[in-house]
Amino acid sequence: MTAPFDDKLHEECGVFGVFGHDDAPALTALGLHALQHRGQEAAGIVAFDGAQFTSERHVGLVGDIFGNDGHTAKLKGRNSIGHVRYSTTGGSIVRNVQPMFADLAGGGLAIAHNGNLTNARLLRHDLVAEGAIFQSTSDTETIIHLAARSHYELIVEKLIDALKRVEGAYSLVALTSKKLIGVRDPYGVRPLVLGKLDDAYILSSETCALDIIGADFVRDIAPGEMVVITHEGIETLRPFQAKPKRFCIFEYIYFARPDSMVEGKNVYEVRKQIGAELARESPAAADMVIPIPDSGVPAALGFSTASGIPFELGIIRNHYIGRTFIEPSDRIRHLGVKLKHNANREKLKGKRIILVDDSIVRGTTSKKIVEMVRDAGAAEVHFRIASPPTTHSCFYGVDTPNKEDLLAHKLSLEGMRDFIEADSLAFVSMDGLYRAMGEAKRLSGAPQFCDACFSGDYPVEPTDAREFRRQLSFLAEAV
Repeated sequence: MTAPFDDKLHEECGVFGVFGHDDAPALTALGLHALQHRGQEAAGIVAFDGAQFTSERHVGLVGDIFGNDGHTAKLKGRNSIGHVRYSTTGGSIVRNVQPMFADLAGGGLAIAHNGNLTNARLLRHDLVAEGAIFQSTSDTETIIHLAARSHYELIVEKLIDALKRVEGAYSLVALTSKKLIGVRDPYGVRPLVLGKLDDAYILSSETCALDIIGADFVRDIAPGEMVVITHEGIETLRPFQAKPKRFCIFEYIYFARPDSMVEGKNVYEVRKQIGAELARESPAAADMVIPIPDSGVPAALGFSTASGIPFELGIIRNHYIGRTFIEPSDRIRHLGVKLKHNANREKLKGKRIILVDDSIVRGTTSKKIVEMVRDAGAAEVHFRIASPPTTHSCFYGVDTPNKEDLLAHKLSLEGMRDFIEADSLAFVSMDGLYRAMGEAKRLSGAPQFCDACFSGDYPVEPTDAREFRRQLSFLAEAV
């Protein structure tokens, strides 16, 4: 269950893998803890001890699952992979928790996947018609079934054969009895990095997870690259047709942790640069710049520095609300924002303020925050957003509402300002966003990133959405 008052876009998951370390399962648990921001619904680890695979997959937070309850102690071996999940396909149930494992003709295969396959439902339909029996409603299982049906002998070849049939965005780690495999889709939409700890190799969605275990960052896995790690070392394969790189720009805006290095850029510094561009493009006469914590903090710092307007913490975040604190009934829904954010009244009273946030999705939280700071005595409220308007759904591993529910799809800029009841509202421009990324501007016809949620320019055809009209769970969950 998602947080009852959350109005943010969510990444689907994070992946982590260790090859050749005596404490592989424990290191994987620590790595997943650092990646918790990428998925808070469930977590799992699969390990191999030289003789058998062991698995622990549960709904909940990493610290609760792999803390002091003994789950980590049950996992043995020098090789392991792990996964944290926020579901975009399939429900929040144990059978959907990754890594997923199957015994294939060539041996055992465990897979943890970050992203979303845009033709998985169509593939699933065909596989079921051929007699496949699915155990989950996750698109990741489609890869396993395709690999199992491959006529190639080696598991690496089976996996390549399967991935050549899927469309969409994926960064995945896979574990066999002898290998740790990492692979990114040809467009490189989702991140994956390689690290090293002593003689052990590490794969991770982000560099912040390398930091927590003391591993060194080696390099990013390239788009369309597959690395196969064995006791002999690393082999690099390029099994897919080359595509223009389209890394997800929202990783920089919101998804990635601020202390991560993503594709050679420090996320925190990029967010500050976006805030600075926003200040130059859309200034406002005000007494203070206030972030909506925590995701708005770096952009607000950049806005403050570029504008010369003081930065203040006028909104305090409660970090201990929990994701299932209370059911959002109509009677208490109006109190929802105060469970997560509260106004610093003495700081806001009588002041003209600029609120900075990373994005507006449905606009419901933004509206309540404007109301909250006005009730605290703010004289003026100017809203600034460190991304362009989110007008389109994402099909590549982000939990995006239907396009019709996105505020920027339904309303004009003035209509959105009126809805959230701010004195002014402005978003960073697309070119301003690209300038913050170190580009002169967005290239028309050949953008340097995937920005489909802002532009509708999808690098990969959303086949299932076209065929089935909207993104749905593969199976109707039992009620």
